[in-house]
Amino acid sequence: MAETTDELAGVVDLFGGLTRDELERALVELAFKQGEDVDREAVAAAIDRAVDDYYLAEATAGASEDDPETVLVAGPAAFPTVPDNGEDLPHILDVPDRDVDRERLGEAVAERLREEARTVAAAGDADRAETLLDVSYDLDAWAPVEADDVRETLDRAFE
Repeated sequence: MAETTDELAGVVDLFGGLTRDELERALVELAFKQGEDVDREAVAAAIDRAVDDYYLAEATAGASEDDPETVLVAGPAAFPTVPDNGEDLPHILDVPDRDVDRERLGEAVAERLREEARTVAAAGDADRAETLLDVSYDLDAWAPVEADDVRETLDRAFE
């Protein structure tokens, strides 16, 4: 199974995007290939952590605007790494091709980061602010968005 958040990002990156159920199935298949047992609750918790820490981002994809679905893609904090035996997953899982609007995704992640930055700054949580500050720079490189306002907000957490 994928051991790190970068490996989770590597699995979704193999496909361009996976639903949570598809990612869980991929991790179960990967664990089987590696001869490991899977704790589904631990898998779900790892996915949640990766989303919380911006290693995975939730995107809207779908064949049409009338039929959207939420998929996970490699997020701004990730350095996607394919885990051992991961290269076999596209041959094992039947996953449809998806089109993700990267610009819209970047805006959605930026807005989520702005909201969290306001909360963290108001609470004076310097540890989380430092993490989010790193994510803000990653976001600038990952998507066509600017996060200067996020950094200004986070500066208040350090005062």
